[in-house]
Amino acid sequence: MSFEHLDADILIFGAGGAGLLAAMHAHVEDPRLKIVVVVKGLLGQCGCTRMVQGGYNAVLNSADSLEKHFHDTLKGGAYLNDQELAWTLVEDAPRRIIELENQLGCLFDRNDDGTIHQKPFAGQSFDRTVHKGDLTGIEIMTNLRDYVLEEDIQVLEETRGLDLLTRDGRVVGALVLNIRSGQFIMVRSRATLIATGGGAAMYKISSPSLEKSGDGMAMAWRAGADFVDMEMVQFHPTGLLVGNSIATGGLLEEGLRGAGARLFNGRGERFMSRYDPERMERATRDVISRSSYLEIMAGRGTEHGGVKIDASHLGEEFLLKNFPGMVERCATYGFDLLHEPVEVSPSAHYQMGGIKIDVDCHSNLEGLFAAGEDAGGVHGANRLGGNGVADSIVYGARAGDSMVRYLEGARSEEPSEAQVRDLAEVWLRSLKFDRGENAFALREQLDNLMWEKVGIVRNQQGLHAALDELSRLGEQTRLVKVSGDPAFNLEWNAAINLANLNIVAEMVAHSALYRRESRGAHYRSDLPQSDPQWLKKILITSDGNGGMKLVTEPIEFTRVTPPELLHARVGEREGS
Repeated sequence: MSFEHLDADILIFGAGGAGLLAAMHAHVEDPRLKIVVVVKGLLGQCGCTRMVQGGYNAVLNSADSLEKHFHDTLKGGAYLNDQELAWTLVEDAPRRIIELENQLGCLFDRNDDGTIHQKPFAGQSFDRTVHKGDLTGIEIMTNLRDYVLEEDIQVLEETRGLDLLTRDGRVVGALVLNIRSGQFIMVRSRATLIATGGGAAMYKISSPSLEKSGDGMAMAWRAGADFVDMEMVQFHPTGLLVGNSIATGGLLEEGLRGAGARLFNGRGERFMSRYDPERMERATRDVISRSSYLEIMAGRGTEHGGVKIDASHLGEEFLLKNFPGMVERCATYGFDLLHEPVEVSPSAHYQMGGIKIDVDCHSNLEGLFAAGEDAGGVHGANRLGGNGVADSIVYGARAGDSMVRYLEGARSEEPSEAQVRDLAEVWLRSLKFDRGENAFALREQLDNLMWEKVGIVRNQQGLHAALDELSRLGEQTRLVKVSGDPAFNLEWNAAINLANLNIVAEMVAHSALYRRESRGAHYRSDLPQSDPQWLKKILITSDGNGGMKLVTEPIEFTRVTPPELLHARVGEREGS
C-alpha cells in the first residue's frame, strides 16, 4: 500500500470562512509557515459560507452596543451559551468587518451617508446585520479565495480528510484522500484545525452544501475529542419545497421575514399569531420552525406538506433591490416570489453543538483546534441569524492566531506508519467486498430516520427507537459494498459520508434523549417545558471502548445570570 507524504506546520480541514480566515491570519502572523488547506470541493466554490445570503452581525452603530448584541445572543441561545465564547464573538465581530473590507477588499452595502447598511434579522433588538444584498457569502468567499491564491498557501482541492493521526493523545497529522486519483496522503502537521462544517445534511430536508457530511466532527470524535450541546440542531424556518429535487431545503433567508414577509398555513391563516403574537414572523428560528412543523402535523399544511411565505406586499422594486438572489432562485424553480406566496418547510440548517473549545479554539486534544460550525458552545440552544458567518470569521481568525502561538513551542512528530496502514485498510474495506449493503439506500434510511424521530419535535419513545435503528445502520454501514476502483469513486465517497454522518447522528440522538426538558432548538413533546435544573451543558466523551459517555457540566455564568435562575431563586426565598 503506497502513500504520498506531505509535511505542514498548520493543516486546515475546510475552506469556508473559518478555514480561510485561519489560513490568512496564520500567514500574516508568520509567512514562513507551511500552511496546507484541505478542501473537499473546489476552492471558493463549495461549503456553506459561500451560500450565506443574509449577512454578518456586528455592532457598528453608536445606538447599538456590544452588551445588546451579547444579550440578544444569550436570549436566543436560551442561556445555554458559553458566555465567554459568546462575548468574544460579539466583541471581535466589528474588528473582523473592518478587516474584511480594508484588508480583503469586501464591499458591503452602504447607506446614503457612506456608512455600512445594516438590516433587521429575527431575534435581535437592533438592526445590525451587515450584508451585500442577499449574496453576502459570495462577497466574502470570493475575496478570501483570491487572497489564498495570491499567497504562499497550499490548497489540496477535491481532497477529503479521513482520520486524524495521533501519538500519546496528541494530534500529529492526518490521513487524507485525493478524491480525483484515489490516492492516500499521509500529512504530518504540528497544528491541525477542524473547520469542515456540521452534519445537518443527515436530515431529509436540509440546506447545507452537498459536500457537508460531518467529516470534521467524525474525525475528531474518532481521535478522542470532547463534544458539547450535540442535541441542539437548528432548523431554518423557510427552506424551499422543490419536490424530489436536491434543491429542496435551499433557503429563503432571514432578512425576508425581517423586512416584513408573512407566513401562512394551507388554510391561508397567518399562523404565527397562535405561537408568538408579539414577534410574529420576527421570532427566533427555533420558534418559527417548530410553529410551522406543528401546523403541518396538525393537518393545516399546504398540498406539498409545507407552509407559505408571502413577500408580494413588499413590492417588486423593494424585493428586486434587496433580495435579487432569492427572487432569481425562486424563479429558477418556477416560483414567483415577487407576486405570490411560495411554499416552504423547516429545513435542517446548522448544528449549535460541536467540539468543545476555549476562546482560542483549543480542543481537549493537544495540537487540535476547531472553529466555525464544528465547534460548540458559542450559540447555546439556538443560533441567531447573522451570527453564523460572524462565528466562522471571528473564530477562524482566532484559530489562525492561536495556532501560530502554539507552534512557538510545539514539536513535530512522525505519525505512525502502522496507524496509517490500519486506518487505510478500514476505508478500503468496502472496495474489497464481493457483496454487501448499498450506501445510497442506507443514506436515505438515515435521512428519514433523523427527520422523523430526531427532528424538530422529539420524544423519549422516538429517541430510543432512533438509537436502536442508528446502531443497526452503523453495523450495515460497515458492510457497504462499493463498485469500481478508488479514483473519483462517488459511491465510495458516499459510503464515507454515510459513516461520518452516522457518528454525528448518534451523538445528536444520545444527547437529545439525555436532556430531559425542552430548550431552544431542542423540543421534547413529552417534556415541553424548560427546567432551570437543566440549565447545564451535556458533554459527550469516549467511554474508552468506542462508545459514548454522557455527563452534565455546569455553565459558568461569568457575565449574566439567566432570568429563569433568578426567578427560581426568588421563588425559593419566598417559599422559605
